[in-house]
Amino acid sequence: MIEDKTPQRTSIAQLGEFGLIEHLTKHFEIKNESTIKGIGDDAAILDFAAKKAVVSTDLLVEGVHFDLAYMPLKHLGYKAVVVNLSDIYAMNAKATQITVSIAVSNRFPLEALEELYAGITLAAKQYNVDVIGGDTTSSQKGLIISITALGEVEGDNVVYRNGAKENDLLVVSGDLGAAYMGLQVLEREKQVFQVNPNNQPDLDDYTYLIERQLKPEARKDIPEILKALDVKPTAMIDISDGLSSEIMHLCKQSNVGCNVFEEKLPLDPQFINVCEEFNIDSTTIALNGGEDYELLFTIKMEDFDKIKGNPNFTVIGHMTQQSEGIHLVSRANTKIELKARGWNALQEE
Repeated sequence: MIEDKTPQRTSIAQLGEFGLIEHLTKHFEIKNESTIKGIGDDAAILDFAAKKAVVSTDLLVEGVHFDLAYMPLKHLGYKAVVVNLSDIYAMNAKATQITVSIAVSNRFPLEALEELYAGITLAAKQYNVDVIGGDTTSSQKGLIISITALGEVEGDNVVYRNGAKENDLLVVSGDLGAAYMGLQVLEREKQVFQVNPNNQPDLDDYTYLIERQLKPEARKDIPEILKALDVKPTAMIDISDGLSSEIMHLCKQSNVGCNVFEEKLPLDPQFINVCEEFNIDSTTIALNGGEDYELLFTIKMEDFDKIKGNPNFTVIGHMTQQSEGIHLVSRANTKIELKARGWNALQEE
């Protein structure tokens, strides 16, 4: 699918490195006051004044984190930005800048990189962040993308993973597991396509799940909503590796235990239907699926009334004494110890 069917295939080598960077970055606009100097000098200059700077970085490797058989390059560019911004929002901060570096092999023509950067440009515009630098280099095989995201936050408003207390409520935004099931649908269609390339997939029943996988959105709105409701989470993390794994991070860092209630897990109807179709347990996927990029956070019990009834939030459990451990309370009211079976890139080797 990566092969461009149109005859237009400009070799990257024709532009040279500086020509390439200039060509790919010419559409980026500067919007944030904290960006003093963006692309075009030896380094960018930022000024966060009295605020704290927040920094996060991620590496995406072809064949490990994405498969270009079904991931369009524009979507990949968009997703690469979003997954980094999600970490900034998980600190209760506002994302302001990103840098983008890519290593690319000569099998990619210029037009392919233009698609990738069109996705990056769209995400930067959508989330109001400035692209302030980066690098391009050649790779022996495949595509590697490294994005660093920066943000700003008033010192008092930072939320870490380690502030959860016993009796705090555990809250999640959005719904869980859909991105993983979107990946399963795409993998299945890839297998079918390899057997019969003339077979065009009918994906109408899976649109939400596939969108959650190919074009996820970071929850920029959540810190804003919480601020408007006058709620400051006691701890927060984004759900990239799967709910159970993230809960364990919060518990470990905060020295608490947790009870999560199976019946409270927010699941989309399409997700439930497709789990049945694949004969997979929906709770297992909701706990371990990963790539949802929702925010998981704890709040004080007394803040419950402020978020109660808000469609963005679901209370899925509460924090306990550390000695009580970390458990899923099933619909049958039995306690099952939670284990982090989230996706782990290193075990894929």
